[in-house]
Amino acid sequence: MSTAYHPQTDGQSERTIQTLEDMLRACVLDWEGSWAKYLPLTEFAYNNSYHSSIKMAPYEALYGRPCRTPLCWTEVGERREIEPAMVQETVEQVEMLKMRLREAHDRQKSYADKRRKDLEFQVGDLVYLKMRTFQGGSKTRKLKKLKPRYMGPYPILERIGAVAYRLDLSEELSDFHDVFHVSVLRKVVREPELILQQPPSDLGRNLRAPCQPVELLDRQVRADDGMMTMLVKVRWERDGIQEETWESEPQMRIDYPELFRDDVGQ
Repeated sequence: MSTAYHPQTDGQSERTIQTLEDMLRACVLDWEGSWAKYLPLTEFAYNNSYHSSIKMAPYEALYGRPCRTPLCWTEVGERREIEPAMVQETVEQVEMLKMRLREAHDRQKSYADKRRKDLEFQVGDLVYLKMRTFQGGSKTRKLKKLKPRYMGPYPILERIGAVAYRLDLSEELSDFHDVFHVSVLRKVVREPELILQQPPSDLGRNLRAPCQPVELLDRQVRADDGMMTMLVKVRWERDGIQEETWESEPQMRIDYPELFRDDVGQ
């Protein structure tokens, strides 16, 4: 286990280091090349800054009380017991680090906001569901253009938290989890011909609809890293939609030998 004050796990450590790098990058010019000696102070400022996720500073979350910082020394009269110049310098550096930390937080938030969708739906609304939610990253798909981009529409049954919704899926999808992030949903604003109203009857367990090759159109030999590859141009069809792609001839002979029956002399 790890804590925000002593992050040890790989992902959490890298995320913390990214914030510290932003702080150092913003302050390095002010420190005129002596940034290394300010690393402890940078760590101190980070551990005593407010974190919105835990609603407190990491130091307070770990020890149960706020840390007594140099800023407090100036308020309770201990300045007389410590070198005034040292206290003043420390106060200024901590203030600058906190300001840079706020700037780093704002900058990182702006990066995330560029890809964030402010979408909200109501219970009963109809939404489309992206097919890629189920398809994954398979390399065996031959006809990307012919594959439906969305399924549905499906009614929303319940809102789960701020960015997730429970859908009333069809019987064909009853084995799948019915809660989806808002990023894979699309409001019903149609072009109906581009949307798959219901899953095809021949939809497999991997949610891929089969398509069949119609004919061979052409052949060519391609040199790839010094090796010669035989390719054939194939016309595919599904539901009246056609597409032409280049495929490996040896693999096509294995998968669809009937296409090569008329190849006399080949």
